[in-house]
Amino acid sequence: MALNLVCRDLGTIEYSETWQRMKEFTQTRTKEDADEIWLLEHPPLFTQGQAGKAEHLLAPGDIPVVQVDRGGQVTYHGPGQLVAYVLIDLKRLGIGVRDLVTALENAIVSTLSIHNIEAYPKPDAPGVYVDGHKIASLGLRVRRGCSFHGLALNVDMDLSPFNRINPCGYQGLQMVQMASFNKEVKLQNIKVQLAKQLAEQLGFENPTIQQGWK
Repeated sequence: MALNLVCRDLGTIEYSETWQRMKEFTQTRTKEDADEIWLLEHPPLFTQGQAGKAEHLLAPGDIPVVQVDRGGQVTYHGPGQLVAYVLIDLKRLGIGVRDLVTALENAIVSTLSIHNIEAYPKPDAPGVYVDGHKIASLGLRVRRGCSFHGLALNVDMDLSPFNRINPCGYQGLQMVQMASFNKEVKLQNIKVQLAKQLAEQLGFENPTIQQGWK
């Protein structure tokens, strides 16, 4: 049986540090270790997934580009975007990658519905959409039967860097954010709501959110 879910509020943190910690956690965790979700923001950067193609980086300019080991293509991270990294022992939960993707998408849709934003996933293009525009992206990696990386939800951010890429490899794909539909949204509130929805979708009790790594 899975242990309790640990949710960590990490504030704003450099991508490289978080990525290294994810890999170390996944490589060294035991069957007794609780699953974790890390909630955070990153300074501006583009990340290029394993399937990424150089031609989708149109004009990165002064924003760093990092080649990473998650699935998917290129995306942008920056302040005002809520990132949730899901460190889940899939074998222990008895679910597959497709089940995890569905849980993440459903959690995002449920969180957006709290703010009267009608959103939906697409079966042929992972992520969550509003009126054909993308509001959240997904990218995962599984190692030793455990997931890492996760999702990025646009809350209240500068969307212009997305114009420097083909988001998720789709030319002309328009990105949107929660603040465009509800100007009252606060990232800290969304963090709590998303954590609750993720826990519910994955079959955990309502989690508490801890500050920092310990």
